[in-house]
Amino acid sequence: MTEQARGKAFAVVISGPSGVGKTTLEQRLIEADDRLVTSISATTRPPREDEKTGSDYFFVERAVFEKMKDRELVEWAEVHGEYYGTPRRFVENEIADGRNVLLNIDVQGGIRVKNVFRDAVMVFIFPPSFETLKERILGRGVDATLDLDTRLHNAIKEISASDQYDYIVVNDNLDETVGQIQAIIEAERCRRERQNPAFIDSFNRQE
Repeated sequence: MTEQARGKAFAVVISGPSGVGKTTLEQRLIEADDRLVTSISATTRPPREDEKTGSDYFFVERAVFEKMKDRELVEWAEVHGEYYGTPRRFVENEIADGRNVLLNIDVQGGIRVKNVFRDAVMVFIFPPSFETLKERILGRGVDATLDLDTRLHNAIKEISASDQYDYIVVNDNLDETVGQIQAIIEAERCRRERQNPAFIDSFNRQE
């Protein structure tokens, strides 16, 4: 596809309850699509041994993050005493360069992204059943700070907000789920309002 024919890029938000498989889906989608990039978050947590700033996270001091909250971050949250947030400039730059930005974030963060990037595509991942979700959470091991009942309560709370999303995808079969999300992204890339007006006008001028 020529650059002139390529439509405007956009953000893609993927949300869903813990244990539904969002991280695996994110990895598969990124590997299969060179026009799709993962959003890189800013965080106050120290980098692990194999992590690098700018590729895994943007590691910043707490005081710096505090200054970034109001103007530089699309959304942010405090998790286990550390801040995490989505830098607005990173998302804007990637979209300007023609790449779709995939954000794997919770419902609250997703809604904030939609408020800033009005054309963001919102995809909510459901488990095939509540029992399956429970089994997946148990299979991951229960975090010492969150017991099973708390995780299930949080899952129900997240699912109740799925009516604010554009698409619902049930992650029953991983390959099928990846294919469905890819189809959503491709369909959204073809939306009329995302197309380059100059490309369409070039055909009108042939009359």
